Amino acid sequence: MLDAARISELLHPFLGDTPAPPDLFAQLETYLDLLLRWNARINLTAVRDPEQTVTRHFGESLFAARVLRDAGAFDSAKDVPSTLADVGSGAGFPGIPIKLFIPNLQLTLIESQNKKATFLREVVRALSLSHIVVYCGRAESWGHTAQLVTLRAVERFGDVVPVAARLVAPDGTLALLIGESQARAAACLLGPGWASPVSRRIPESEGRTVWLARRRSPN
Repeated sequence: MLDAARISELLHPFLGDTPAPPDLFAQLETYLDLLLRWNARINLTAVRDPEQTVTRHFGESLFAARVLRDAGAFDSAKDVPSTLADVGSGAGFPGIPIKLFIPNLQLTLIESQNKKATFLREVVRALSLSHIVVYCGRAESWGHTAQLVTLRAVERFGDVVPVAARLVAPDGTLALLIGESQARAAACLLGPGWASPVSRRIPESEGRTVWLARRRSPN
């Protein structure tokens, strides 16, 4: 089992010198322990090695949080916290690590598989997280919008991206964690009404990127 110090070391390429919440690495240690134990019973992620889990899943997610923060996606000027919907959350990536990095987010984890939704609720309980909801159902049925919508490692990319895009509120941001080769297809799937996307390559990855697009407000 990895301790908080080793997790911090592994995540340095993704966080750099960015200040982290004081409890972040201890929370990630608890999260990792839960994930590894549950993954032995149900298929949450194909990555089984603890260090690879930290870099591949936690690292990507926290790097996405950095990119979103630097892009001004988290509205700190208002008293109301930003809302984030994580579509097809699975084992909680990237939504839960982003929540740990930006604790005042109002987060909805959208996951249609009951066993995975049960795991997500256990993580929320174990980490004593507030302002977080696990929605066990399809994104098409959620019935709300959010200022931020995230999507990572989903099947049926061409079908799911438009669904996620419809959940983005005006002036909100869609964040995709995808391969660089998928960027052109993502832009085509969005169509008009979006600002030009920007992307940042994920450290220590093979051509993976955090890809952001902002929905324009209707005139």
